[in-house]
Amino acid sequence: MKSEDSQRVKEFLLQLQGNICKAIEDIESVAEFKTDEWDREEGGSGISRVIRDGDVFEKGGVNFSHVFGKSMPASATMQRPELAGRAYQAMGVSLVIHPVNPFVPTSHANFRMFVAEKENEDSVWWFGGGYDLTPYYGNDEDCIHWHLTAKRACDPFGESFYPKFKQQCDDYFHIKHRNEPRGVGGLFFDDFNELGFDQSFEFVQAMANSYLDAFLPIVERRKDHIYSTDQKTFQEYRRGRYAEFNLVYDRGTVFGLQSGVGRIESILMSLPPTVRWTYDWHPEPGSEEEKLYTHFLQPKDWA
Repeated sequence: MKSEDSQRVKEFLLQLQGNICKAIEDIESVAEFKTDEWDREEGGSGISRVIRDGDVFEKGGVNFSHVFGKSMPASATMQRPELAGRAYQAMGVSLVIHPVNPFVPTSHANFRMFVAEKENEDSVWWFGGGYDLTPYYGNDEDCIHWHLTAKRACDPFGESFYPKFKQQCDDYFHIKHRNEPRGVGGLFFDDFNELGFDQSFEFVQAMANSYLDAFLPIVERRKDHIYSTDQKTFQEYRRGRYAEFNLVYDRGTVFGLQSGVGRIESILMSLPPTVRWTYDWHPEPGSEEEKLYTHFLQPKDWA
C-alpha cells in the first residue's frame, strides 16, 4: 500500500466525522459537540467529539482515531491468524447516537482500515465497517427506509453485497447470552479488500456517505413523538442490552482495550448515559414492548 493511499483514507474519514457532527448539530437546538483532540507519543492520535444533554440527542459520540502498534492484538487477527505478530496501523471513524425520545432508535456506524506490516514483505490491508439500527419502539416504515438506503448504496458495486453484508450484520450483532438480536441490523463487513484498493475504498465511501441518508429522516419523523415515563423506562432497560453487547462482544471495543494504545474515554463513549437492569422483566402480552421482541427483533428481509 502506498503512503498516499493511507493519507486519502485519513482525509476522507476526518471529513466524514465533520459532516456527521454538523448534520447532528443542525437537528439539535440546545447542545453542541465538544471536541477533544488527543495524542500519544507512541501509539497514535485521534479526535473525540461528544454531544450530550440535548433536546433530541441524550448522548452521541463521533470519534476518529489513527493508532499504531508493534504487534496485532488478538481481536484483529481472529479471521487472519497468519498476521499475528505483525506491526499495524488502524484508522477509523466510529459513532453511536443515543436519542432522548424512545421512539427514535439508537444508531451505530463505523468505518475503518487496517494495515498489517512486516519487514521485507508486502503490507496487508483491509476495510471494515457498516451501520446498524436499534429501535426501542419499532416502526416498519423506519426499518424499510434504513435497509433500502443501505441496499441502494451497495447495489452499484454488485447486487450480492447487500444480502451478504446484511446477513453478516444479523450474525454479528447477536447477543449470544440473551439469544436475541441487538436491533434490526443493517450492514456489516470486515476483511474487505476484494475489489482492489481503489474500488474497495469507493465502496466504503458510498456506505459511509449513506449513513446520514439512512438515519436522519427517521430522527425527523420521530423526535417529537409524545412518550410516557414508562416508555422512557423501557428505553433504559433496552439500553442495557446495548451495553452488554459493547462490553462483551464488540470487536472495536475489545480491540481498543487489547491494543493498549487506545484512549479509554473514547473507547467507552458508545455506552448510553442512563441504563437499567430489571430482574426477570417480561413485557405485557399484546403491548408495544412485546411487539419489539415478536416483530422487530426477528431477522427479516426489510428491503
